[in-house]
Amino acid sequence: MTTTSSTSSVTVSAGRSRPFFWEEAADDWRAACEAGRRPAFSEYVTRSLRALREGVGREAGTVPALRPVHRVSLRDDGLDRLPARYVAEHCTLTLFGLHQHTASKPVHRPGVGLGTACLLLRRGETLTDAAAERRLIAAATAQDLHELVQHLQRLVPLLRMAGVGLDYTRLFRELAVWDGPGRNRVLRAWGLQYTDPGSPGPAGVEGEGNGEAESRERAPYWVTFEPGSPDAGAQLAALRAGTGREPGTVAVMWPFHRTRMVSEWRDKGSLTRDLAAEHIALTLFARHQQTHDRRMHVTGNSPGTAAGLLARKAATDSEGKAATAALERRFGHLLTSADADELAMHLRSFAPLLNRAGVGLDYDLLRIALRTWDDPRRPHAAGRFRQRWDRDFHATVTASS
Repeated sequence: MTTTSSTSSVTVSAGRSRPFFWEEAADDWRAACEAGRRPAFSEYVTRSLRALREGVGREAGTVPALRPVHRVSLRDDGLDRLPARYVAEHCTLTLFGLHQHTASKPVHRPGVGLGTACLLLRRGETLTDAAAERRLIAAATAQDLHELVQHLQRLVPLLRMAGVGLDYTRLFRELAVWDGPGRNRVLRAWGLQYTDPGSPGPAGVEGEGNGEAESRERAPYWVTFEPGSPDAGAQLAALRAGTGREPGTVAVMWPFHRTRMVSEWRDKGSLTRDLAAEHIALTLFARHQQTHDRRMHVTGNSPGTAAGLLARKAATDSEGKAATAALERRFGHLLTSADADELAMHLRSFAPLLNRAGVGLDYDLLRIALRTWDDPRRPHAAGRFRQRWDRDFHATVTASS
């Protein structure tokens, strides 16, 4: 979306003196209820909502009817570009206008992020699960603010029809950083809101799930993966897309995440050790599993056991002892990893070898190792893993075939 303007050059001044218009509209409706009047918006809000819809698809700063509802103030400083926050507010106002149009109650709902809103949409009857997911992923993969807003313009009417609200103050802040380094945190927040079982349910109350059924649903992906399913290949391809990418920012991976997080961290898009470990384990599993018709997650097979099985297979090849020694050296580099990133790097080099040899790996154990390897609160974790995996390696190599 272009941010140039043919009007006088302006920039944002610090702060704002009034609530955002979407906040004012919600307060206006509540005030009518508290005064015992029929729940409705005032003439000022109704007139302003019409003005918001005039701005849909228009360049920020070019719609005179929108200027009174802007709260990001401007001052002339000789620049030719409208500030990102002003453009973001314009986009947010027009989206709010589309969402609030014909809705009898305020659609600005503090605390409901876009990921949560799409989760509620998926749980409703307006769209199928797959359709709701596609809408969110399409928005999350937008290359710039202009493309993102186009996707959101198609999404918010669906939220309105389903009776799902959205925190427009939060959305404004997210749009303001979309074209900058803050995008990854926004993406992570949307993904966590959409996949975390602690997300609000239809009543907006945070809960712990639905007993045994929820527990089965939230088992790690590698535990529930079905090699023969029609979607298996597409799922693994989606997970491989996350290799080398920042955890939580790859939208096609979101349906396969199971990491839980407290609300505050989830809504901020925090990058935790748990999320990073799961992301790495998922990408490794995808590379390991491809082409196999049986599950490569094998409980009890530590990296030491798996490397030992590789070494035993190598010993039967033409290179014999040389191949075994090479594998032992490679495994030694893995054991001496200084941190979780280096450990992940060495594990990525093992994944193709395990795939070709058809050797399984315990991904539950692997995730725990990635989570705790360099955790300062668990200073002895890496040492314990090294000792166990080294024992597993040598025990497997020397075991009879």
